[in-house]
Amino acid sequence: MVDLLDRWRAAARGAGAGPEPHTTRAGEQLLARWREPHRHYHTVAHLTAVLDVVDQHADLAGRADVVRLAAWFHDAVYDPRAAGDANERDSAALAERVLTGLGVPAPTVAETHRLVLLTAGHAVTPGDRDGALLCDADLAVLAAPTAAYQRYAAAIRREYAHVPEPAFRAGRAAVLTGLLALPALFRSPPLASRWEEPARDNVRRELATLTEGPQDAG
Repeated sequence: MVDLLDRWRAAARGAGAGPEPHTTRAGEQLLARWREPHRHYHTVAHLTAVLDVVDQHADLAGRADVVRLAAWFHDAVYDPRAAGDANERDSAALAERVLTGLGVPAPTVAETHRLVLLTAGHAVTPGDRDGALLCDADLAVLAAPTAAYQRYAAAIRREYAHVPEPAFRAGRAAVLTGLLALPALFRSPPLASRWEEPARDNVRRELATLTEGPQDAG
């Protein structure tokens, strides 16, 4: 994961972090979180995918390095058994602790904290360029080709293997319904023009399978 650590160090330096070796150690600790064995979708692969979108569209952000830091922290705490937005709140609190310890200026720490919290509901206010890019990157999987989307949905189910099927269907359907109720899934115009329609199609198809009722086991 040398490449990822390099990307972490570059973002941290760009946001005002202090000298080594503390920054590298913090990045290693973050990667250990993303590699936890209970994760099936919220993995290093997801982190990399989010960072890739941010890098590819950095011109859409006001402060791309702060968006990158928020990407690193946005699912750093991930417990499928946690209620509500507890994971996002705990991830934001972790960002605050770690970045403060690395000497990142307080306004940048506060902005990273704010951005991480946005990923709980992906409700971005107009004009929030950094929030839009982070949330668009986080939701990019929704616009994936059908087979890739199905792999994503299956990975989410594995993360919630402890939840009985009827309860999972109801909970997942509620999440998807909430996404469809957003005025837009993607806020950055270049991304929305490409991703909005296929993403909504994917979400509607998954929602239909969840509300059809349990499949016949045969």
